[in-house]
Parts: sequence; C-alpha cells; structure tokens
Amino acid sequence: MTRRYDVLSIGRGSIDLYANEIGVPFTEVKSFAAYVGGCPTNLAVATRRLGLPTALLTAVGDDLVGDFVLSFLDKEGIDTRFAKRKPGRRTSAFLLAIQPPDKFSLLPYRDNCADLEITVDDVQSAPISDAKAVFITGTGLSRQPSHDAMLFAAQQAKANDTKVILDLDFRAELWPDEREFGNAIYSVLPLVNIVLGTSDEFERAQQDAESMLSFGPEAVVMKRGPSSTLVFSAANRREEVPTFEVQVCNVLGAGDAFAGGFLYGYLKGWDFYRAARMGNACGAMIVTRHGCATSCPLLKKSFVLLTNEEDSRF
Repeated sequence: MTRRYDVLSIGRGSIDLYANEIGVPFTEVKSFAAYVGGCPTNLAVATRRLGLPTALLTAVGDDLVGDFVLSFLDKEGIDTRFAKRKPGRRTSAFLLAIQPPDKFSLLPYRDNCADLEITVDDVQSAPISDAKAVFITGTGLSRQPSHDAMLFAAQQAKANDTKVILDLDFRAELWPDEREFGNAIYSVLPLVNIVLGTSDEFERAQQDAESMLSFGPEAVVMKRGPSSTLVFSAANRREEVPTFEVQVCNVLGAGDAFAGGFLYGYLKGWDFYRAARMGNACGAMIVTRHGCATSCPLLKKSFVLLTNEEDSRF
C-alpha cells in the first residue's frame, strides 16, 4: 500500500530561546537565539531532513510566535496543513541556559498553551491512514483534551496498520501530577510498536524497559546519553549499540534527533541495531551545536559520521 507520508508527528511546537552566552548561569545571560522546538516538531524536522515525507499535527496560538513556528516548518518542507491555530491560547515557549557538559537550566512557559488543546476532532482531520508511522509523546498525555487525542491517534493508527512510535518525553514540570506519568504510559503501550526513552524516563514510568515488551511493542529503546544505547526486542531481547564520542555544547534536542535517525532506519527496514546506530549518529551531531531543529543533520552528513566509524554491523 502506497502512503503519502512516511511520518505523521503529533504534539507540541514551541519557540525555544537558547542563551548565547555559553557556560554562564541563567542570571548572567545577556541574550538569546530564537529557534523552533518541541519534541514532536523537532522530530518532524529531523525526519524531513533525512528525506522522509513528513506531516505535523501541532497547535499554536493565533499569534506572531505561531507565525514564527509555522514559517520555519514550511521552509523545511514539512506539511503543516494539519497544524491548528487555537484562538485565545499561546504558542509554547522554552528558555534555556547552557552550561556544558551537564547543566542545562530549562524554563518552560506553557500556561494556557495551544498544543495541549489538540482534540480528537483535530486528529480526525490528520492523515493517519496515509502515513507509515505516527509519532506521539508522553507529554501529549499529560493533560486533557490532548491525552484523549493521543490515545485516539494511536487507536486509529493501529486500525490502519500504521506504526506507532512513542517517545516517553518526560519533563516533571509539564505534568500537573508527575505520579500520573506511569499510568498514562501504560494506557497507550498496547497500541505502540516502538518505545523510546532515557533511563531516567523508564524509571519515572515505574517499569524497566525490557518488561514493557510484554505489553506488545516490537522494541523498547533506552537512550543513555554518552553511554551505549540499549535495544530490547522480542527477537534479540537485548542489544548494546555504541554511541559516538563528541564535544558537547548543548544536549537539548539530542533525543529528538536520535528518534529521527532511528525512525529513518526503522522505516527503511533496517534491523534495530543499525537503526539505533543511525539514531546515535544524529544525536551526536546535534549535541555539538547550539540549536536543535536548525541543526538536525541531512542524510549525507549522518552517513559520513557512520562510515567514518569502524562498525562491521553497520
């Protein structure tokens, strides 16, 4: 069956303001660079830059910041026809101080935000049956009506033989009660093909990665920063995939770039080891840069990094 899109990404889009002064605390920041951000939006940029036809269902305010977000995405070649304007709501914003290698102070501004107002009706207008894969996030499950919309998207995807990719995407400050995170993740797991998350996110979900396979996913992928990535699957159970040694500037968005690379390989029919290696290459390139979406690698650059490393399995 021929489908128009390889990826339909659903969830938040934002303006991200990253400190230009590297290595100083937030109180010492003098200026910021403006980027487009948000996990599902970054993912859409990542997959499109790797050559995958990509559509995005997000929601922004009927404001200039929403114009900023959608203008960037249109220039990237992402189909934003399904993006919604939510009058009376604000486009999300995030501010970040950058203190490598391990201190990145992130401040979200999401009161009255538009993306948590994505509804079941919005999902019904999106091309789920015309996509090979749908990408959703844990943050999308944090509030209503977005919670029900994400579940509905996963249900519709399963009914149409569209793969469902779930990024745990946990940020405590985005949940009214972070103890509900685990319950929300369990509610959607039976509908999911691939689970992506950090070791901390799996801990927050109150279940280890390997045991999640019993709910039905084909694979569960644990990102561990500079350490190796672990892939748990029904076929091979556990594989350890090496990362790349790079000089870190900013880790924000590395997981989104990883997801883009992994999803590229997955949709190309690669084995999970090779797909995770591609994800690691994309993530490694992002952490060396200041921004995220603007720095997502093109396909050729990703392959250059991969082929420069000795890895007989790639």
